[in-house]
Amino acid sequence: FMGGAMDSIINWGTIGLGVAALGVASYYLGHRNGQNSKETPSSLPYKQPYIIPIDDLKEGQYTEEEEDARCKLAAFYRVVDLLGWTEQIYNHISLKVPGDDECFLINPFGLHYSEVTASNLVKIDINGKIIDPGTTKLGILATGYVIHSAIHGARKDVKCIAHVHTAAGTAVSVMKCGLLPISGHAICVGDISYYDYQGISCDEEEKKDIAECLGPVNKAMIMRNHGLIALGKTVEESYQILFNLMTACETQVRVIGVGLENIIQPKEEVIKKVSGQIRLSDHHFESGEMEFECIMRQLDRMGYKSGYKYKLNHLIEQ
Repeated sequence: FMGGAMDSIINWGTIGLGVAALGVASYYLGHRNGQNSKETPSSLPYKQPYIIPIDDLKEGQYTEEEEDARCKLAAFYRVVDLLGWTEQIYNHISLKVPGDDECFLINPFGLHYSEVTASNLVKIDINGKIIDPGTTKLGILATGYVIHSAIHGARKDVKCIAHVHTAAGTAVSVMKCGLLPISGHAICVGDISYYDYQGISCDEEEKKDIAECLGPVNKAMIMRNHGLIALGKTVEESYQILFNLMTACETQVRVIGVGLENIIQPKEEVIKKVSGQIRLSDHHFESGEMEFECIMRQLDRMGYKSGYKYKLNHLIEQ
């Protein structure tokens, strides 16, 4: 088992470290309590660690489409937590409810990302009214509603929005140069919108400014002195854009100390070439699908019960 954990760290970098650490914890917890223990999370003492299942929905609780959406979104929260991109109980990831462009799902305010499940996600409409509070009575945070409703209302092509306040992302947001195209990850992000800081985003009037700054096509926004936003037509695409955005920011933060004059930047024609190569990538899956699915397999092997509907299994299973 420990060999597998080390392989995860080596092969997966940041996420490998997080997953390996949780794997070690769950492994020893299982052996200490007994693999066949009938104890459930609700019956365990609070001080004991346990894995909270992602898919905790009751059969028939929602339509099949909404159940899938809830599981995917909750799983995205867990992945962001494992990657170390959480900020206590703050930040948000939202997803439009399938078949209803006027409603979206978001996390209840007060839970850590590691506690978000399919059933406790809150359904709100574009005006901030709670349609379904989920299994908690926590409600939502105003800033989450303002930013996410502004984008969901303006961009019908966007289904999933991820917003984070990571140290690396915030560091790049305060640099006058913005995110430099000095790595493949940065180039993969595509065009980026830059939104000037106006304070905590809880003012309804700010929604128009956010929508106008984002524009009709960009899928990444850097909020100056604030954080990062990644958009996608699916959960998987939003995840992949966020991964590239975060990796690019971490790379830039590590090298910026040598001075801009000492950083090699690709020529403009090379950047355009790479962008074209990305768009013409020859595979039968949508952006981020293969990457997100591989992480879901890892989580499910550890007992997270993601509820994810796999597309690659028939190509993987012997």
